[in-house]
Amino acid sequence: MRRSPWATLTVLALAQFIVVLDVTIVNVALPHIQADLNFSAESLQWVINAYTLLFGGFLLLGGRMADLLGPRRVFVAGLLLFGVTSLVAGLSNSPEFLIGARAVQGLGGALLSPAALAILTMTFAHGRERNIAMGVWGGLAGLGGTLGVVAGGVLVDSLSWQWVFFVNVPIVIALVAVVPVFVRDVRHSSGRRTFDTLGALLGTAGLMAVVYGVVRSEPAGWGSAEVVGVLIAGVVLLAAFVVVERRSAAPLVPMRLFRSRALSVSGASLALNGAAFLSMFFLTAIYLQQVRGDTALEAGVHFLPMGGAAIVGALLASQLVQRVGTRTVQLAGAGLSVVGLLLLSQADATGSYASQLLPGLIIFGFGIIGVGVPGQITAVSEVRHAEAGAASGVVNAMYQVGGALGLAIVTTLSITHTTNELTHGASQLSALQSGFQRGLLVAALFAVANVLLTLASPQLQPTSEQLTEATAAA
Repeated sequence: MRRSPWATLTVLALAQFIVVLDVTIVNVALPHIQADLNFSAESLQWVINAYTLLFGGFLLLGGRMADLLGPRRVFVAGLLLFGVTSLVAGLSNSPEFLIGARAVQGLGGALLSPAALAILTMTFAHGRERNIAMGVWGGLAGLGGTLGVVAGGVLVDSLSWQWVFFVNVPIVIALVAVVPVFVRDVRHSSGRRTFDTLGALLGTAGLMAVVYGVVRSEPAGWGSAEVVGVLIAGVVLLAAFVVVERRSAAPLVPMRLFRSRALSVSGASLALNGAAFLSMFFLTAIYLQQVRGDTALEAGVHFLPMGGAAIVGALLASQLVQRVGTRTVQLAGAGLSVVGLLLLSQADATGSYASQLLPGLIIFGFGIIGVGVPGQITAVSEVRHAEAGAASGVVNAMYQVGGALGLAIVTTLSITHTTNELTHGASQLSALQSGFQRGLLVAALFAVANVLLTLASPQLQPTSEQLTEATAAA
């Protein structure tokens, strides 16, 4: 049976849409989740981090499985896992249950996303059609991130926080039903069926241990046996991960890729970008509702200008990198991120949204994508064409992991500051506001570090094809 490639693209793009949607739709529900399930301030971030760490940690394994088992098979498996765990997350009645569901949901996304991208590249021939398809793919993913905050607000205010998870279920059922009709089954690897599962487990476990150690430092103290022990365990697991990757016949992360200065610098830059973005989103979503008193829908609408700025910024960055080069655009993006975060850090409980939040959100939206587009281009510029997919997967995983670790650091320092303010007699509202401001200043330091790091990045003039693929990835 002949399948329309554009119908295939619709199925793939909708699947990627809900994966991206799930990241932002949950943020506006966080205060309601915290109140209903009695999350502590320091544990609430795990609703985001459990998903992000498993998604980033198993992204490369998901790509490898798609290569060897067939992308359609892995795509359907990822969809089913994502849908089932969305249902379980919505039915959760304790913090532990919800965090566990979110972790497995992240694993589902890690199977689904690279498999969908593999199907897309096999469906559309190299050239104009693939460029259009990648543009649609990236555009719908960006739209998912933007609409997620509003959809989350509508669902939370009109129904309940559980529906930010339940909404995925009918979409997944519909997509699984139409996959056999619109998506052909093609396996594009004849290599050995070797999975570096041990590497994925060690890397993800090590990262989770480090993040957990950072999170526990606020209630337990940096010098406590618990925190020191967990951090040491995390470092040992990550060291074991490196050893396994060096010896593996089919490593998830080919260490030779890091001989490329462009990839190493850009990967670190994208990790810092993820740290700044996830931290800002998490803190601001809570600030809008707990300090300013917004409803979930109002908070979601207030994020829309940032999403619009990011979409416009992606288009501008695509044009500018051809004229002035990648490093110049990336420096500008990192600088704008710093400015946006500093402006947001000055917001208080009584100032107007238009004067205190809107300028910072718009500037930050431009800045964050101004780092992402040239960063993706630069990351793969020095690797062999045959390893471009692996290199792209590595830097995307670094972005996710950087976001999780950055969120842990920022949230911990923000909570510590809030606790100190309360100890010294500040009101609850004043302490929350001060903690929010401190957290955004720390996030701004990530963006400052990105400015300095970008100075070491090479200056490139990308092709139109590189631009299309980078814009979709960013």
